[in-house]
Amino acid sequence: MSSEEVENMETEADCEPSSVGFDGGVTGMPNGTVETSPVNEAKKIVLDNEEDQESIRVKKAEAKKSQGNTQYTRKNYKDAIKLYDEAIELCPTCASYYSNRAACYIMLGKFLEGLEDARQTTRIDPNFLKGYMREAKCLLMMGDPSQAISTYQKVLQLDPNNQSVADELKVAQSVHHFETQAEGDMKKGDFRRAVFCLDRALDHAPQCTKFKIKKAEALALLGRHTEAHDVVSNILHIDNMNVDAMYVRGLCLYYQDNLDKAFAHFQQVLRLSPDHEKAKVAFRKAKSLRAKKEEGNSAFKAGRYQEAYDLYSEALRIDPHNVFINSKLYNNRATVGAKVNKLDQAIQDCTEAIKLDDNYLKAYLRRAKCYMDTEQYEEAVRDYEKVFNMERTREHKQLLSNAKLELKKSKRKDYYKILGVRKDASDDEIKKAYKKKALETHPDRHSNATPEEKAEQEMKFKEIGEAYATLSDSKKRVRYDNGQDIDDMDSPFSHDFDPNTIFQAFFGGGGHGGQHFSFGGPGGPGGGMGAGGNPFGPGFTFQFG
Repeated sequence: MSSEEVENMETEADCEPSSVGFDGGVTGMPNGTVETSPVNEAKKIVLDNEEDQESIRVKKAEAKKSQGNTQYTRKNYKDAIKLYDEAIELCPTCASYYSNRAACYIMLGKFLEGLEDARQTTRIDPNFLKGYMREAKCLLMMGDPSQAISTYQKVLQLDPNNQSVADELKVAQSVHHFETQAEGDMKKGDFRRAVFCLDRALDHAPQCTKFKIKKAEALALLGRHTEAHDVVSNILHIDNMNVDAMYVRGLCLYYQDNLDKAFAHFQQVLRLSPDHEKAKVAFRKAKSLRAKKEEGNSAFKAGRYQEAYDLYSEALRIDPHNVFINSKLYNNRATVGAKVNKLDQAIQDCTEAIKLDDNYLKAYLRRAKCYMDTEQYEEAVRDYEKVFNMERTREHKQLLSNAKLELKKSKRKDYYKILGVRKDASDDEIKKAYKKKALETHPDRHSNATPEEKAEQEMKFKEIGEAYATLSDSKKRVRYDNGQDIDDMDSPFSHDFDPNTIFQAFFGGGGHGGQHFSFGGPGGPGGGMGAGGNPFGPGFTFQFG
């Protein structure tokens, strides 16, 4: 802030001794002589003494003012105020003393006291321009640009050609514009824009506590809690009874999930200012949010998953701006979703939690597990890589390795899926599945199909044979389940694998029950299924009955 100018040593007109008239008491005598009344002589002596005392007071006051000015130029504002206090006590009707003291208060950031002194100067002298100027400056620094504008306009009425006042008026109008814009942005929820506008207002009114608190509130709503907390803590260090700053600090604690301390701040605000509406609203939200979250946790622990899901959903609707708590609520709801096998919903909730908190480890772990359960292995690998980069533990490394293995396995043929069995299927279940699938896809069953359909069924028949050859062999199945490379396995994956060999071995060389198998069509041994030859050798026939 630029240094305020103080009045110089010249004695103000309103500080000079008043011209005190007195009754001359002269009586004209008939003979032209003059007779002096003893009473009038006494009055004159008293008045002369009063004038002398007034003159002495003014001189003392001016001396104090001069000393105050010296301390002011040395930036000893508190000492200057004491000297101006003494000057005012000696001459309470001197406008310049109040004006100079107002300048000290402004330099100390005590704008309320400065405002009162500035207004006192104009009450004493309605034409004291510097008093109006300091009044306007105090109003601007107190966050009231509208009143500052009115005061500057009053000065221009008294001094229309004062360019300095015209410039200050433009500044006040600019501050008023940015304040109005910020208020609209806050109502619309555009907190980033509100911060921008308040910064512009603070460029012109850097000591305005009101604008600083509004900016801190917008920062808190943006999730920039540390910045907001620092701003209001500095204000409270100077004025520990500032309820608006206290409210914003409580808001920061609330948004950081430090609810106990947040409650204490909101309660203190309401004790000091029972009608503080924002503190009332925040206090109610904080209590409601905690209650719903705890009810949801209790329902989950008791196994009442749908109730827990509903309670977490209700909690999420209470305060969309509480990013920290809402991220936890989304993750909690995802946990419930996974419990009741709503895996897609669980993945979505984890994603919402991560949007709110990009470093939320539990949400990444939960989502990765859901991806694994839904066989979305590439997504699972990405999440586990993020987890491992956040915390390089042995457990996280193993989870990542498992996901990579499942991803690798997923790129092979899924023999369990080909046979239509679970991964923990028994040997009997695998045999039954093979029998059913082999009979459904055997090429002779599709002898009347188009060449394309025959080729498709032959491919399926071969895959079914591959699947059965691996899963029916306990050693090969273990190696397959462990994700060993196909080329490392001594299994039916070689190029000379013949699925008919397995089919013949499974069903035997003749009919079984009501089934009689017969390959028709020309072709001898080695003619192949596509050529209509008998793939099982001479003498082996069957038909589907």
